[in-house]
Amino acid sequence: MSDKDVIGFIGVGYMGHGMAHNIMKGGYPLVIKGNKNRVPVDDLVNSGAREAQDLADLVAQCDVIHMCLSNSPQVENIIFGAGGILENAKEGLIVIDCTTADPTSTTRIADAMAEKGMHFVDAPLGRTPKEAAEGTLDAMIGASDDLFERIKPIVECWSGNIIHVGPVGAGHKMKLIMNFIAMSYASLYSEATVLAAKSGLSPQKVNEVIGSSRLSNGFFETFMKYLVGGDPNAHKFSLENGAKDIGYVANMAHDAQMMNPMGAAAKNYFTHAIATGNGGNYVPTLVDMIGAMNGINIQDEVEKGR
Repeated sequence: MSDKDVIGFIGVGYMGHGMAHNIMKGGYPLVIKGNKNRVPVDDLVNSGAREAQDLADLVAQCDVIHMCLSNSPQVENIIFGAGGILENAKEGLIVIDCTTADPTSTTRIADAMAEKGMHFVDAPLGRTPKEAAEGTLDAMIGASDDLFERIKPIVECWSGNIIHVGPVGAGHKMKLIMNFIAMSYASLYSEATVLAAKSGLSPQKVNEVIGSSRLSNGFFETFMKYLVGGDPNAHKFSLENGAKDIGYVANMAHDAQMMNPMGAAAKNYFTHAIATGNGGNYVPTLVDMIGAMNGINIQDEVEKGR
């Protein structure tokens, strides 16, 4: 029998599936909580994971539980909801939340769990499902020094770049700063490319000039991989999730008592995407919507530039 911690995992979707596989590769026994999509669940079970009957069963079996969900309400339901983790409190249990979440919620959860002798760590992710499968994700950890050292060997199974940002809540704050920059990039690149097209400059020329300059970066390359390269899966992150994150950024700015006009501008574009029924599309497609708002089909401009 393994002397390693038994690890639980809730949320084995795009990111969680690869992370869970790498936890097993690291020699840790894995217990998962299934959802409606049986494909990743069945794959993990066939690879050696156990499937818990419910949250109570998961808590009873595990020493450390990962969560990789879509938003704070989902996390709070797992923690506070009927049959949830607090109701089935197990002293010493560690919950590692990899969701991009609202730091205010994170603090509230950490306090509630501490009262029951449990620990909450925020460990949001950087990079994509590709890196999740490879075990090379970025991890931004919010935890005490002792707790960070305790969980680090587990996190090393799925992360190639682990940064201890600060106490609990700091990880989620840093992730929001990262996504504030990313969603602002998406808005800026979309608007700039449409402006260029309306001024007679093809998207290909924008890519050629900016892509070979000091203004280029990984996000620009991914954006252009969709727009010029035609790869619909270049950045598998939905506009709906982007809108959620930029909304959390607005809350964070409010709590910090600072103005956030750049965030508000990006938020308007993402809110428009949701309002027009495009929330399920991936972030780079924002350029299509901004083109339409300004009277052009940006994909036609790409064709003209070939």
